[in-house]
Amino acid sequence: MTTDRYLRFTGTPAGRFLTRRLGLPQPVALRRWSAERPLLDGPLLHLTAGKSELPDLGTVLARTGLRAGDARPAAVVLDATGVRDVEGLAEVHAALHPVVRSVAESGRVVVLGAPLDPADHHQAAVQQGLEGFTRSLGKEVGRGRTVTLVRLTDAGAAESTLRFLLSPRSAYVSGQVVEVGDGEVVTVEDWTRPLAGRTALVTGAARGIGEAIARTLARDGARVVCLDVPQAEAEVRRVAERVGGSAVTVDVTADDAGARIADEVPDGLDVLVHNAGITRDRKLANMAAERWSSVLDVNLASVLRTTDVLLERGVLRGWGSPLFERSRELGGGRIVVTASMAGIAGNVGQTNYAASKAGVIGFVRALAPRVAAERGVTVNAVAPGFIETRMTAAMPALLREAGRRMNSLGQGGLPVDVAETVAWLAQPGSGAVNGQVVRVCGQSLLGA
Repeated sequence: MTTDRYLRFTGTPAGRFLTRRLGLPQPVALRRWSAERPLLDGPLLHLTAGKSELPDLGTVLARTGLRAGDARPAAVVLDATGVRDVEGLAEVHAALHPVVRSVAESGRVVVLGAPLDPADHHQAAVQQGLEGFTRSLGKEVGRGRTVTLVRLTDAGAAESTLRFLLSPRSAYVSGQVVEVGDGEVVTVEDWTRPLAGRTALVTGAARGIGEAIARTLARDGARVVCLDVPQAEAEVRRVAERVGGSAVTVDVTADDAGARIADEVPDGLDVLVHNAGITRDRKLANMAAERWSSVLDVNLASVLRTTDVLLERGVLRGWGSPLFERSRELGGGRIVVTASMAGIAGNVGQTNYAASKAGVIGFVRALAPRVAAERGVTVNAVAPGFIETRMTAAMPALLREAGRRMNSLGQGGLPVDVAETVAWLAQPGSGAVNGQVVRVCGQSLLGA
């Protein structure tokens, strides 16, 4: 539950009237996933600009649970994969111009583009143009609507991505570009529990975003190992009990942390979520060396060390892991790391934190193609923006309000928004999503 009083006020008749008269932001409460309402409310409108290069797209969209209809659309999918020249961009305008205002509150607009063709600079130019178009439209649509660009060549490989983006689970993901490659994708038998039979480990699971990730992965069927520091033992055991998992207390900065984690999961891991992190803010001129090193050690060095050990020991499911004979059938391993908008845009007083989170992004981009090719393991990151946690609740009121309003959705996100994004990247059906840094920031107006 958000503590955002302004958001609650704008949801009242008096609040809507007053904010409209004064020209103030009018954020709306976002529709998030619940067991009672797992789908968006309304039909799906499927449009095309240019000649589609996705012959099976209609079949995949039908499996999302959304259907075509005459009512106000809850989602619009524009297939622009065949746009190869400037004239084709006019078709993008012609397709969306008449319908964009009709999209329901908290609805979705998903634009599908093709990878940039280095041999065709005209195609590359207009397909890159879709990125500027998408980001701008995300800042225009308002009323809790989101806009996303997905670059792909195979709709079947993108099914998990389309299901995520066309659902309430992606409520705080907007203005983003997701690339779906040609990695191996397994068939998901039960999309309500796509992680059934998998084991996931979440670091920093005792509270906040880590706790939300543990709960969401468990909801999706995973057996969750909840890890945190020994000082948080009571809290992490409480979380583990709630999700039906197990608790482990390890200081991730210890030299033997990777080996200890490996010993705690003798049957191996399918999903590794590096979420543990700390802040020690000061401007660089006032920052003691200990503040610098502690943040870099927890947020970056521990990720590098433990990942190396778990890969070397074959703990994480991969094609060559001695622990798993059915790796390909089960979809390979998943590594998801929590980065931050600070690592993309920077923040005053956070040179240490921003360096560590930018380092995480570099780690993902360098490791992802190699371990995918060698082991069938994907590596991705989520980059949260302003998320309503105990840490942001302690911020000065003016800074907190600025953080909430400086995004296209006009409000802070919730820990579950990050968790839902992690769960999508962790799915066995997301094997073609690799090396991505997905910003869970409501389309922050800075750095997004």
